[in-house]
Amino acid sequence: MCQAGVVGNEPGDGDLTATLRRIERAAGALATASVARMDETLPWFRALPADQRSWVMLVAQAGVRSLVQWLGSGGGSADSTQEVSDEVFAAAPQALARSITLQQTVALIKVTIDVVEEQVPHLAAEGEQQQLHDAVLRFSREIAFAAARVYARAAESRGAWDARLQALLVDALLRGDSPDVLASRAAALGWADAPPVAVAVGRSPGGEVSAVLHTVYRQARRIGAEVIGGVHGDRLVVVLGGADDPLTATGKLLSAFGEGPVVVGPAVPSLDAATESARAALAGFRAAPAWPGAPRPVAATDLLPERALAGDAEARRRLRHDVYGVLIRAGGELLETLDAFFAAGGTLESAARALFVHPNTVRYRLRRIAEVTGLSPLTPRDAFGLQVALTVGRLDPVAPPVPTQTMGPGVGKTSQTGDDHRRSL
Repeated sequence: MCQAGVVGNEPGDGDLTATLRRIERAAGALATASVARMDETLPWFRALPADQRSWVMLVAQAGVRSLVQWLGSGGGSADSTQEVSDEVFAAAPQALARSITLQQTVALIKVTIDVVEEQVPHLAAEGEQQQLHDAVLRFSREIAFAAARVYARAAESRGAWDARLQALLVDALLRGDSPDVLASRAAALGWADAPPVAVAVGRSPGGEVSAVLHTVYRQARRIGAEVIGGVHGDRLVVVLGGADDPLTATGKLLSAFGEGPVVVGPAVPSLDAATESARAALAGFRAAPAWPGAPRPVAATDLLPERALAGDAEARRRLRHDVYGVLIRAGGELLETLDAFFAAGGTLESAARALFVHPNTVRYRLRRIAEVTGLSPLTPRDAFGLQVALTVGRLDPVAPPVPTQTMGPGVGKTSQTGDDHRRSL
């Protein structure tokens, strides 16, 4: 910062009184010349709307007035320099920060200072030209600092507003608000809604929310994904858009999460349908401790058995319809073979003896079960899912129970009641 009394206060120096009067008289002409130079040398400035160009004119005029005040205070102490410099942008600080970038503002300041410097020989009184030239250079530095402060405050304000808006959007997703509410809040954040969209939930690493979200945004930029994040209690909720494989994309964001499971909901076409993905991810996050060996991240659909045991109605419906119902519709022998296989402790030969069939028949039926359900009885994890699905399907009060058949000759035949049950599913 400049020391007080540098300009016009050293022994032998004048007080620049005559120079100050000349600058005051030339203030309007200097501002006009500065804006004209901007129009000549800055193509983007020529493209600005008339109202924004008028803001720049106001700032240029305020800058010349501040120069006079700054010089009149003797070059300014730290306090007076900041007070005068900040006034330069008081004409339209918010509008300027919204419409013109910091880099562009620096270019405008440079043009204005260049114009003032060129006029120093005409503005300075006799013997004061060097003093005025040095003072203009110091003042330009103060103006640059003032511009940085204006943009820093605007960025902080915008960042705080964005964080609040994102938290509201994530909260709306978790509550299942209407698509119109989601769309309006997402639009305010500049969300492009690039498909597919999925929601990931994990534990927050703790600390300042802004720092947590900054880590998420930085990593999302690296992988080219669109994100909206929010911290709810101890949970970090991240909405991903534009990632072809949301599960893989979430794997590249893991360092933004805290310890523990990270669950990714199913991909949906747009943010309008993201509530479904958010509900599945939250249900999976609550149920994930029941599977200590789960991968990280893990898909919410891979946690259907744990979610069903934890009381998730959607998981129960999926298991009943997509697993148990599929087995019923595929034919009674598949369900009977699966029961026998589990009753035999997963021993194929024992299941074959109980069913009075050849072991190859059991092998074929187990392969068929894997084909129609996507779950292989020979894999421990899939076998657990199948057992939970059978339990849920048989407990569901909506569907009547499958008739129990005695093992022996004729096993594999299905009664009329079983046919009716298959049709009901």
